[in-house]
Amino acid sequence: MAGERTERRLAAIMALDIVGYSRLMEADEAGTLDAMRSLSSSLIEPAVAAHGGRIVKEMGDGSLVVFSSAVDAVACAIAIQNGVDASQQEAPLECRILYRIGINLADVVVVGADLYGDGVNVAARLEGAARPGGICISDIVRSQLAGKDSVAFEEGGELRLKNIARPVRVWHWSAAAARITAQRANSERPSVAVLAFENLSGQAEEAFFSDGITREIIAGLARFRSLSVVASNSSFALRDKPLSASELARQLGVSFVLEGSVRRAGDRIRVNVQLIEAASNTHVWAERYDRDLADVFSVQDDVARTIVATLAGRIEEEAIHQSLRKPTVSLAAYEYYLRGLGHLHGYEDDDNHQACAMFEAAIERDPQFARAYAYLALSRMAVHGYADAPSEILESAEQLARKATMLDEQESVCHRLLGLVSLYRRKFDMAERHLLRAHQLNPNDAHCLVQVAALMARRGRIGEAETWAQEGMRLNPFHPPWYDGLRSTIFFLTGRFAEAAEALGEMPNPGPVVHARLAACFAHLGHMREAKEEADKVLKARPEFSVDEFLSRVIVLELDEHRELFREGLLKAGLPR
Repeated sequence: MAGERTERRLAAIMALDIVGYSRLMEADEAGTLDAMRSLSSSLIEPAVAAHGGRIVKEMGDGSLVVFSSAVDAVACAIAIQNGVDASQQEAPLECRILYRIGINLADVVVVGADLYGDGVNVAARLEGAARPGGICISDIVRSQLAGKDSVAFEEGGELRLKNIARPVRVWHWSAAAARITAQRANSERPSVAVLAFENLSGQAEEAFFSDGITREIIAGLARFRSLSVVASNSSFALRDKPLSASELARQLGVSFVLEGSVRRAGDRIRVNVQLIEAASNTHVWAERYDRDLADVFSVQDDVARTIVATLAGRIEEEAIHQSLRKPTVSLAAYEYYLRGLGHLHGYEDDDNHQACAMFEAAIERDPQFARAYAYLALSRMAVHGYADAPSEILESAEQLARKATMLDEQESVCHRLLGLVSLYRRKFDMAERHLLRAHQLNPNDAHCLVQVAALMARRGRIGEAETWAQEGMRLNPFHPPWYDGLRSTIFFLTGRFAEAAEALGEMPNPGPVVHARLAACFAHLGHMREAKEEADKVLKARPEFSVDEFLSRVIVLELDEHRELFREGLLKAGLPR
């Protein structure tokens, strides 16, 4: 540095780095380098220049950038992450490039074109603490945003950073959480509920078919960000209730209601549908379809296409084509698939076993049926109690779910269920990648929103978890009981033990896992009589129960302090170590 001019000044420092660089290079060195160069020239360098920054140095898989303003640095980081997120949508998940970004504001030493000082080191450490595709900023940077930027950062508490004497209070941003916030703020989207279609076939056992058509139409509509679509559980919760369309719409919080009926006779079906505007109780559109049974997919497409065109304006043909795809070419496979879904939504003792048999039959008739593989993975875990399942069952479920995503990369259900399997196998990063991909493909899937919430809670990201859970509950106000089980995790980890116990109390047919969680809740509340009653139920069902095994095998949490919170409650309740 001899002879070079040295100065000190306040600067905002941004450090960015590629997630899993070594893994990407090992898998495809040439492709990774090409993608990096393309992102750098087309996105990162223009974004830095547009926000008044200067790239100080490039370090293989990352860069160090300096700005005169913290506000500009944050705006640039968000632009980069949003741009990378959009550019990587079509890339396979295993090849997708993600960046971590850290930003700090500090006094730095400028020597020539380079920067030095603790403030630079803090920025580099914050980049390491950022989540894949996310931004981590110091508290001093966050204070600069007040009144200048509406982007919400989630508080991340104090972090002890390597070689930095004092802990640093940090804040996190992620593209997915920002999208949720934007969607909730956007109240202009048309909202619609598709009520359970009436089965007019004269045979109660044929209800699975009319229910299946309803769910397929909901799934097709849910892929459009221009619509807000209520989940099927909530639509079905009001089945057969003597309520007007306007009252149904009020209870579901929507502006439009779609009603319909299905009559199946031999190889022919008749589907009647009508779209009703709730405020005026007027029929916006009605249609009757008389088709061969083999044309059932075209009926589903016609109905969804018309609703999208009617409520959301002109939609690009390609977008419709991508959202409304035939799940299978075999009608027989489709019938077994619909029967499997019916059992999976049931609560009879043998429903999960029956679901497995139905999905296996669907795959036998169409070995390329991606969704059938994904739901077979789910139902096999369900038979064994999900996280309580033996390791070989979870491994088999992961293989099935992986095959599902390979068969149909654009099917959100496949990514969602692979994410769920990955969570139970404690592959937290993989679970997050696939669940967020599922949300991108189907932003109105309430199940996905709540499952992302549960993942975030189990990773210790409680603020994000609550945001995702609230959006899921909004889209599914009459949610299934398992939502409460997932929400109870958020309550428990934030010390709201009474709310956690109340949520767990909504679970039907509770088993030893639920009773153990209730015992921990009551013990933390000091309700020792109730805690012991729940502990006794656990030991009656599982005399060999031990707290250590329960925490290592069944309770899926990433952070040690959260496992200790459970351990403390379980031991207080009198359960054996």
